[in-house]
Amino acid sequence: MIIKLSKQYLQITKPFIILGNIISLLGGFFLSARGKIDYIRLFTLLSGMSLLIASSCIFNNCIDRNIDKKMKRTQNRAIAKNIISTKSGYTYGILLNIIGLYLIYSLNNVLILYLSIIGFLTYVFIYSLYLKKRSVYSTIVGSLAGAMPPVIGYCANSYQFDIGALLLLILFSIWQMPHFYSISILRFNDYQSANIPILPVKSGISTTKLHIILYIIVYAIISLILNITGYVGYYYLLLVEIITGYWLIIAFLGYHNSINNSTWSKKLLTLSIIVMLITSIMMSLDYCDNNS
Repeated sequence: MIIKLSKQYLQITKPFIILGNIISLLGGFFLSARGKIDYIRLFTLLSGMSLLIASSCIFNNCIDRNIDKKMKRTQNRAIAKNIISTKSGYTYGILLNIIGLYLIYSLNNVLILYLSIIGFLTYVFIYSLYLKKRSVYSTIVGSLAGAMPPVIGYCANSYQFDIGALLLLILFSIWQMPHFYSISILRFNDYQSANIPILPVKSGISTTKLHIILYIIVYAIISLILNITGYVGYYYLLLVEIITGYWLIIAFLGYHNSINNSTWSKKLLTLSIIVMLITSIMMSLDYCDNNS
């Protein structure tokens, strides 16, 4: 019983979301470190951000508990089924939040502390609590919160919000859009039954496919600008543009008459994750030393 409940408490932190955010955080961190790595600083940042992201996910579970009950994908979540009470969920989330922010505060970098707080407040209060149930633009706001980890990783070494930080914020915000739209098409019936005003539900799947294509094109452009401005090298540019180009081709295939939207969106979703991984890995490895 205790082991089963412990697993439930772990699951409401959404470990795979934490992992994805930590990978992008590492990309930003290694990009700005340029080979000069303080491992204690890195471990403290990873620990603090993991707890803060976990806290955000727990708050999201609590806020979305009634929505989750209406969606097949989420109806078995512990808080939706009241295996874990909402009060216990909020208490757990607050505890992780306090510890996470304390660890980030201990790094003596006011900028990343502020960015962490902004990211948390944006995701939990502006996105989850207010906009998600009211506006088709909630995805854009959520994408800004989701782009904070690589920016925080970058600023942990740079101590300033410069052009590099801005480009990372734009790049990972743009990435979030086709990634989430792929999920929303794949789980269209769930979002429709829960009456969530996301783009496919409000404007249709064809319009969403067009938005996906446009966002992927912008992603390729921002990746190019990262190279032009001297933050990343040509190996980064080559690999990221190749995989992004393939991502774009698959997005265009969504307009084929014989396409199965479920199969197509699954492939697009998988590709979006691969793009994020390659982007994060290559910016960690192919940074430019001459940028300051």
